[in-house]
Amino acid sequence: MKKFEIILLFITLLFVGCVTDHKEYSIEEFMNTKAYGGSSFSYDEKTLLIRSDQTGINNAFEISLDSFDITQLTFSDSNNIYPISYFPKDNRFLFRSDQGGNEISHIYVNNLDGTVVDLTPGQKARSAFLKWSDDKEKFFFMSNKRNPKFMDLYQMDIISFNSKLIFKNDEAMSEFNMHISRDEKYVALTREYNRDNSDIFFYDIKNNELQKVLYDANDVNHHPTGFSLDSKSIYFLTDLNSEFNYLKKYNIESKQVELVQQENWDILNSYFSENGTYRISTINEDSQIKIKIFDIKNNKMLMLPNLNNGFISSVNISDSESKLSFYHGGARSPNDLYFKKIKGGKVQKLTNSMNLLINKKDLGEAKVIRFSSFDGLEIPAVYYKPPNATSTNKMPALVRVHGGPGGQARVRYSASTQYLVNHGYAILDINNRGSSGYGKTFQTLDDQAHSKGDLDDCLAAIDWLKEQEHIDGEKIGIIGGSYGGYMVMAAMTFRPEAFDVGVNIYGVTNWVRTLKSIPPWWEAARGLLYKELGNPFTQEDYLYSISPLFHAENIRKPVLILQGANDPRVLQVESDEMVEAIKKQNVPVEYVIFPDEGHGFRKKKNQITSNETILVFLDKYLKNGNSQ
Repeated sequence: MKKFEIILLFITLLFVGCVTDHKEYSIEEFMNTKAYGGSSFSYDEKTLLIRSDQTGINNAFEISLDSFDITQLTFSDSNNIYPISYFPKDNRFLFRSDQGGNEISHIYVNNLDGTVVDLTPGQKARSAFLKWSDDKEKFFFMSNKRNPKFMDLYQMDIISFNSKLIFKNDEAMSEFNMHISRDEKYVALTREYNRDNSDIFFYDIKNNELQKVLYDANDVNHHPTGFSLDSKSIYFLTDLNSEFNYLKKYNIESKQVELVQQENWDILNSYFSENGTYRISTINEDSQIKIKIFDIKNNKMLMLPNLNNGFISSVNISDSESKLSFYHGGARSPNDLYFKKIKGGKVQKLTNSMNLLINKKDLGEAKVIRFSSFDGLEIPAVYYKPPNATSTNKMPALVRVHGGPGGQARVRYSASTQYLVNHGYAILDINNRGSSGYGKTFQTLDDQAHSKGDLDDCLAAIDWLKEQEHIDGEKIGIIGGSYGGYMVMAAMTFRPEAFDVGVNIYGVTNWVRTLKSIPPWWEAARGLLYKELGNPFTQEDYLYSISPLFHAENIRKPVLILQGANDPRVLQVESDEMVEAIKKQNVPVEYVIFPDEGHGFRKKKNQITSNETILVFLDKYLKNGNSQ
């Protein structure tokens, strides 16, 4: 045997060894990864209140900051529990929970003896915690118990648990942007006329007066982030003369506005620690979260710990401003909670979310890439390459479309994504035109033009995938949930030959019905939806034209549909009708309904079923080439 042949044989054997060394994991192994969230310091700052799904469903847990032991506090086996906060002066805590994913959340108190009381009862009354009062004797919350369409502002005394109406929200102000000054004189509110135009109002609590304070004639957004500690100013985000949101401050008395912080990307939020020593800003930087902490008193930045293989996604500073907790994770590592003293002290990892049986080398690292669409527009995307994919070991691929509309694909750990990547599917998670995070112009490009340019971006993603030498260009599917599920069905109906399979996860298929049946508490967002998608009462013909249900005769390729029975956004009847329409075309269609889920599958048993169903479907119709 010649020398070059020996070398070639050695390289081949080495390569084969690397490929066979790749291990595939079961969905149960992936679901043994725990998800953690939240972090509320107790009044004495000796414990942290968090949530975890390690029991198969989200429950409340407590972490000791002395021993670092984790103790389970709630024991639900049916409805998810999301802790809100400890009480200001004892270890009772508030949490929210709904019924089977119906999104009608109530606020509960978990007492020291473990008993639970629903503080906001009512079968159709939806409530959301806002904040504790400055005197720590009450909390503010929002509820639509007076009128299903409007989220009013209430305060609740924590001795008697009697509530008092503060503001009747008959103007349909946004529930996501209510802020109360510390002196409890003003409520800052946002009126969102559409996605590109919003104004800030002040409600004078004592005088019962509502006044517009920050607005512009052109399409400009203003969103308050919170009052200053002395209640004399309001901090707010705006995109005035900018593609991205930046931070300003408005002096209530002088009416003067000054610039506070501007980045090259959207600032998502900015808030102060309890005593105003620190201001924390969250920035959406090219599909990743970046945190900046400003030490106001010393006029410098507070440097966060530099951890490998990921990024810090959220930060919480204790009321004493001496302790810090934060979450850190990456594409191949789920978020874990960390703790440290701000001045000195080592970083302490408090949770271990990853299943230790899973080796990260068998997962796909995320890479932010860009490709050109049909008209030359640059489309950002997050790419997950199977680690064992090579030019001689080509893999099928999936184009994934995020939810929304107006959502964003970001770098993050997803068990669903890594399960598919680990089993030999490359995933290109695209930010098609209309996605957020890349400027307000980019986000408007699909307004009332859905299944047009945004869908062509998905087809351009196919071209990019085919250029990758490790991709089997004859085996490319599309997958997505919610709005992404709509895009799946749009591809199946309006571009029926483009993709080999489609996986629709609770996706919209009839925009007329969906927009007419939005949950009543979405009233404040009605203008946003209509500007983006169309008015179902005046543009019915247009909405029929972009609804896949009415074009099902075009479907040629296999489809999988997953649906929650309690979904208040995309009703089950949508998926029922879509499945029946596909069956009439004699096209393979599979359908799974989860009776105890809503818009998103929260229970591990259902996540196991849904992900396993998706893989079996893809293996049958995409990897093994049984599509029509």
